[in-house]
Amino acid sequence: MASISIPVEQSGWAGLMKVCRPLMRHGLLLPCLLFMAFIFVWPILSLLAKGVYSPEVRDTLPQTAAAVLAWDGAGDPPDAVYAALVADLRVADRRVVANAGRRLNYEIPSYRSLLIKTASALQNSSTEPPRQQLTTIDAKWQDRTFWTAMRRAAPAVTPYYILKALDLEQKDGGGIGKVKPEEATFVDVLGRSLSISAVVTGICLVLAFPVAFRISAASPRWRGLLLLLVLLPFWTSLLVRTSAWVVLLQDNGIVNSLLLWSGIVDQPVHLIFNRIGVYIAFVHVMLPFMILPIYSVMVGISKDYTRAAYSLGASGPRTFYKVYLPLVWPGLWSGCLLTYVIVVGYYITPLLVGGSQDQMLSYFIAFYTKQTVNWGLASALAILLTTCVLVLVGLYGLLGRKSQIVVKA
Repeated sequence: MASISIPVEQSGWAGLMKVCRPLMRHGLLLPCLLFMAFIFVWPILSLLAKGVYSPEVRDTLPQTAAAVLAWDGAGDPPDAVYAALVADLRVADRRVVANAGRRLNYEIPSYRSLLIKTASALQNSSTEPPRQQLTTIDAKWQDRTFWTAMRRAAPAVTPYYILKALDLEQKDGGGIGKVKPEEATFVDVLGRSLSISAVVTGICLVLAFPVAFRISAASPRWRGLLLLLVLLPFWTSLLVRTSAWVVLLQDNGIVNSLLLWSGIVDQPVHLIFNRIGVYIAFVHVMLPFMILPIYSVMVGISKDYTRAAYSLGASGPRTFYKVYLPLVWPGLWSGCLLTYVIVVGYYITPLLVGGSQDQMLSYFIAFYTKQTVNWGLASALAILLTTCVLVLVGLYGLLGRKSQIVVKA
């Protein structure tokens, strides 16, 4: 029987290439994936981790952290807790003590100065018992409230910042409750951010739908010109576009001058540094982000569907709601999601044209990052904002799948 022999070198090389070819294709993505991991993913995750990881007290006062966690929190702390704090403060570096004091200062405002004062006084050796040494330096060490605060701050993984972002706090007994009404801030700010984003998204949708429809129905020559006008704002800096509204909407600006000249109003209307100015500036900035996704879907819809509906006797409104609108639905969802997500995380626009009651959650993230240097609370607020965005994306995916329409030929 005749047989065909294949050289070992040729068959082995072909098999190797067959195995390596997919790996080579995927390997082309490796530089991009590494770039995204180190430039995008890692910084975000490291920032968000600070919202639940706060090891300052544990690293600076390790013996105290272990002793205070062994205490059940009832009654006065045992002598071992006092002895551990004295031992830790005598060997700790002053700058490191200040970092631990800053973390404890979030629990009780005067804790940082108390800890630094105690560390300085303990540099002198003493034969007195640790409890007496501390209470002699400051009588606050007799107050159990300071020790329970130390106990809450001792673990490296802490819910403090997340609870603070939700206007909650951990009580001395271990339970969780609401903060005082005058201290509650962030839940209202989150609600304000979500509501402003919803209003801006709704206004952009109402304005963008007819514009996108007109562009998609235009001839190719006019379509390109109209798209150029939509994209034209991207050629100007966002800061310049937002600042221009301050000039236009201020009390002696162009808009108020026209209103006074026409006799519509008798005195200037406050259109800036309030919610109205925020809405106007946001709609101007975000309108292209709503128009483009809707247009991209509209331009791909064949006119045969609406013609068929008309030929079957459907009226104009019925054709729109039953035929055209379902086909445009994916573009509407995409435009609304894109606009809402961008607006909910915006920082510069409300800062420039809004008032004190118009700032969104991103303002407080920047405030705690740059001014008070409270990275933990800034990270917790970022976690809260990111969670809201992920929920919106999940709803978009869920509702988007339900709204998909398969048109059979």
